[in-house]
Amino acid sequence: MSILSALANFFAQTAFPYLTFGNIAMFAVAIALLYVAIVKHSEPLLLIPIAFGIILANIPVETTGILNEGGFLFYIKKGLDLGIYPPLIFLGIGALTDFSFMLSYPITIFLGAAAQMGIFFTFFVAKILGFSLKQAASISIIGGADGPTAIYITNTLSPELIAPIAISAYSYIALIPILQPVVSRILVSKEERKIRMKPPRKVSRFERLSFPIVITIATALLIPKSLPLVGSLMFGNLLREAGIVKRLVEAASRYILDTVTILLMLSVGASARADVFLTPQSLMIFFLGAVAFIVSMSSGILFAKFMNLFLKDKINPLIGAAGVSAVPDSARVAQKLAQEEDPRNHILMHAMGPNVAGVIGSATVAGVFLMFLS
Repeated sequence: MSILSALANFFAQTAFPYLTFGNIAMFAVAIALLYVAIVKHSEPLLLIPIAFGIILANIPVETTGILNEGGFLFYIKKGLDLGIYPPLIFLGIGALTDFSFMLSYPITIFLGAAAQMGIFFTFFVAKILGFSLKQAASISIIGGADGPTAIYITNTLSPELIAPIAISAYSYIALIPILQPVVSRILVSKEERKIRMKPPRKVSRFERLSFPIVITIATALLIPKSLPLVGSLMFGNLLREAGIVKRLVEAASRYILDTVTILLMLSVGASARADVFLTPQSLMIFFLGAVAFIVSMSSGILFAKFMNLFLKDKINPLIGAAGVSAVPDSARVAQKLAQEEDPRNHILMHAMGPNVAGVIGSATVAGVFLMFLS
């Protein structure tokens, strides 16, 4: 055998003959996500495994078989396909979340609820643009800034859209430090940004222990379809508030959460094959995701301004934008914007109220969609 024929035979067994322009384009998408995560330090825990999953998924399966039955990613994606990963993520989030901020100033729950308007607005817009009811519901959940919930409902209602919806959701979550200040500065005047709020009251241990139990029972009775997410969130929070199971809290908030985050994000990235992701439909989803985010933040701000018409103790409208459930990033952005106008103004604890309310709110809305559409 000549050297040329040997080289030709070797080349034929590599992945190069099967590589498409779409695969190369997805490699570029992955590199862009890695740049945002590593260079800009934006959501690296999420974007790095997503990007690597994209790379693995777009190496032609004819040569690797990595996505085929029996392949490495085939079994990892089973946790996504079966809906196992999102509730486990919520378990870890619950173990990390302090709901006392919301309980100390319960009026902020309404801001978390108002921020869900972006979901409903985008649902109707997506339907008008030609998406099915199930697809419109899946796309609209992006507005809740809650990646696991978006993945959970999409996997149930519109699994064919899992890659663009999940990547859109997490990309916009990573862009909150850019998007939220723009929306907030447009809608909130300088004087409103200077509003100081009273320190939150101290929440009793009884209240903190009762909250996850009451919410779980209420959810199970009213919106049972949201129980896998809300129930897991509340169980994790009950472990935290019990104060006597530190090992379980550590397991849920560190080992389980970190491990499942890697597996879930890798699975999301592995779903972004070129033939699935590079479509006009995906571009439309990214556009609708941006609309959902902006409307959600705007709704929270505008509702805070509306409430101020009737309240003696005014609310700083900046915390309304934190009604999306990107905990704690959106609350931190609200704090930063307030201190730009008044360095002594501390609204972080108040912003955490609508922030954690948004977590419950988006999961509840997802449950409502599942009740009517699944």
